[in-house]
Amino acid sequence: MKDCTLVIMAAGMGSRFGGGIKQLAPVGPNNEIIMDYSIYDAIKAGFNKVVFIIRKDIEEAFAEMIGNRIAKHVNVSYVFQETSDVPEQFKNLERVKPWGTGHAILCCKDAVKEPFAIINADDYYGQEAYKVLYNYLTSMGDKKDKLDLSMCAFVLKNTLSDNGTVTRGICSIDKDKNIEQITETYKIRREADGKVMAGEGDTLKEVSEDSYVSMNMWGCPPEFFDVLESEFVKFLKKYGENPKSEFLLPIIIDKLLKNQMADCALLESHDKWFGVTYAEDKESVCKAIGELIENGMYPAKLWN
Repeated sequence: MKDCTLVIMAAGMGSRFGGGIKQLAPVGPNNEIIMDYSIYDAIKAGFNKVVFIIRKDIEEAFAEMIGNRIAKHVNVSYVFQETSDVPEQFKNLERVKPWGTGHAILCCKDAVKEPFAIINADDYYGQEAYKVLYNYLTSMGDKKDKLDLSMCAFVLKNTLSDNGTVTRGICSIDKDKNIEQITETYKIRREADGKVMAGEGDTLKEVSEDSYVSMNMWGCPPEFFDVLESEFVKFLKKYGENPKSEFLLPIIIDKLLKNQMADCALLESHDKWFGVTYAEDKESVCKAIGELIENGMYPAKLWN
């Protein structure tokens, strides 16, 4: 079995969740959190290492809630996303908040030397997603001219929330199922008549519920770090003095695709995604986990 790492982005606090650390909210019958199920599925698929990207100030909470028990089953590392973690020539920049998801992944450069998948801490992706990503990441050939990226896409209707609108990146693909473009689409919801609509006012439009959407579940070769590093320097030169600027993974990847520096294969999952975007989502997530346990997908006590 080939080495493959799961990188979990968990440095943020969920402002819409209502004040708690939403990544640590219990959803399973034995206080399991969403990350428990993500890691369980990843290990089952073949991943043999987990890297948590967190803030230094929540390290103790993470260790108590998940890190200590997960370390009994898989190799675990922590990476801290710090605003000071920038190239030497930019150390004088004043910054309060982190630089975004692209910077978060770049912080893993010294901890990850093998193909890796990237997920959000508070999203449940299902078992199929980890299987297809692991299979792709461990079967990549040497692509000398371009980066060989991948993304596990979900069907839009399987990613909607009953408790509010969602933002999704809707994917356009070519004949070989490589991603050509990801269009960020806002305020998506299902209306009472069953139609899936996005936007409001002059931007209101119907979207296909069968569209492929990005849920920020990426697959990357280790060479991606060198490209990220180069792109981060360009970003800081242009936007570093803007305190609100963010070095975001989807924007970086979109740029690489447009500049013919990478290909990004779209890998399909037909599982239902769910996450705790709103506080009200927690109840439905707990119910969904309970149904998966009843159907034999997971043991009642996840880690024995």
